[in-house]
Amino acid sequence: MVKGGESANYVHYGVREFGMGAIANGLALHGGFRPYDATFLVFSDYARNAVRMSALIPTPTIHVYTHDSIGLGEDGPTHQPVEHLASLRYIPNNPVWRPCDAVESAVSWKAAIERVDGPSCLVFSRQTLVHQSRTDEQVQQIARGGYVLSDPDSTKFDVILIATGSEVEVAMQAMRILADKGVAARVVSMPCTQVFDAQPIEYREGVLPDWCRKRIAIEAGITDFWRKYVGLDGEVVGLDRFGASAPAEKLYAYFGITAEAVVDRYARLV
Repeated sequence: MVKGGESANYVHYGVREFGMGAIANGLALHGGFRPYDATFLVFSDYARNAVRMSALIPTPTIHVYTHDSIGLGEDGPTHQPVEHLASLRYIPNNPVWRPCDAVESAVSWKAAIERVDGPSCLVFSRQTLVHQSRTDEQVQQIARGGYVLSDPDSTKFDVILIATGSEVEVAMQAMRILADKGVAARVVSMPCTQVFDAQPIEYREGVLPDWCRKRIAIEAGITDFWRKYVGLDGEVVGLDRFGASAPAEKLYAYFGITAEAVVDRYARLV
């Protein structure tokens, strides 16, 4: 159903995630439009084959997903995505952006709109997220998929904290706690792993230097995906089980996705 008459630009699909994605692909192939579709992240399961086809054909469709984690809250585990971020990232030619604030969101949208050789997935939180301060250079680096958000004043660090989305603020809080304990941490925000992986080795090495093997990844989802960045000797703060029904702040504490948990994981690396 098209809403608002002949000039309308919104289509109300109802509960038809696959049909929605497939129609968006058709609109992209037709030309003259830059279609985007939108639903909860957990329902990307229903749309998955259309998403895969948009990457395979390819079409410059933009797939928008909201309510991206256990932060969804009281709707409970049926609506709380756990494996979905990793699953979408494993689709070839399908960059998945999970921004941590409004600035990263704007850069993600720009990257998706400018991409003409395939789709993009934009994944957003339900919660209000803290704005992160950046220099002009850091803002430019967001488009490279991963960048150094915070370094110690001395630029020498003992551990690298890697995070996406709402968990970037968890990493920043952990960085401050570690600093009070005399431990210097670098914080890396990685809104799009596929785009980061496509950067020249010199850039990637500058963000995640090989000499620093003390690494902790933080994301409210399946942990195994992050082993490629932290190694078998690193730590991952995440979720390898289904969620529960409760307010977001209680769920993050219950499942141990907190700054304090990150600090505890650092103790395992020492």
